[in-house]
Amino acid sequence: MNESLHQLLVHVDASPHTPARLAVARSIAQSQGAALNALYAVTPSLVAVPFAPEAGAEIAATLSEIDDEHRDIARKKFDQALAGADLRTAWAEAVDIPVVTAFAQQALYADLLVLGQHDPNEGAWSGVSFDFVETVLAMSGKPALVLPYEDALDKVGDNIVIAWKPTREAARAVAAAVPLLQRARKVHILAWPTEEARVGGASLDLDGYLRQRGIEAVWHREGGGEPEFLGELLLSRAFDLQADLLVMGCYGHSRAREWVLGGTSRTVLRSMTLPVLMAH
Repeated sequence: MNESLHQLLVHVDASPHTPARLAVARSIAQSQGAALNALYAVTPSLVAVPFAPEAGAEIAATLSEIDDEHRDIARKKFDQALAGADLRTAWAEAVDIPVVTAFAQQALYADLLVLGQHDPNEGAWSGVSFDFVETVLAMSGKPALVLPYEDALDKVGDNIVIAWKPTREAARAVAAAVPLLQRARKVHILAWPTEEARVGGASLDLDGYLRQRGIEAVWHREGGGEPEFLGELLLSRAFDLQADLLVMGCYGHSRAREWVLGGTSRTVLRSMTLPVLMAH
């Protein structure tokens, strides 16, 4: 029996990337019978723009009007993307600052988040921090489907690649992806030689985990140890396999109150060419 997602949470803003996030979320929600909630989480201009509070009442009023306009644009995109959809949908807006904290707390009640890759062409005016995705992943512990800001697809999950290593992060990503993996046409597993603790007798493995859930996967066991430039290689191999979704763990740690990504996760989030389902 197929497992299902029940609640999606989509990050929306006024950027041109929001419709793609909503289109993908709509497709997933319809196939899974899930509810779709959109959360407008954008830092107000008075906070995002340096020295704005000291610029005077007239400037503050102008910035407030811009914020209202951006919120209206995002709401219009939400209404257009979900028009006619036979779904349970809802709209909400982050009120408290920082908005990433509000989003991360709401994420605790969702099965899957739908987020967007940071677009380096957008400045502080966008109201979305460059590390929004990794901060939400670290704060919430929930899995997220991250869409590239270029060449986003309306539908994902037909041909899925799993980047596997025996770690907590990778296992959590695979578990979160099961409802998508069960509906995929093809599933591939990319793995490099890794030392695992030996177990006497009948041991558990990823193949058995997937087969118990009706998922048949094709293994691609790469030669040698884990390469130095694994992020670039994962994206290249996913492209070779014509994948439309990469499933992987998100690795990093907290250092001096700052979230520091591992090299592979950082590379994939910076250079991703396909949607990536990540879990920390």
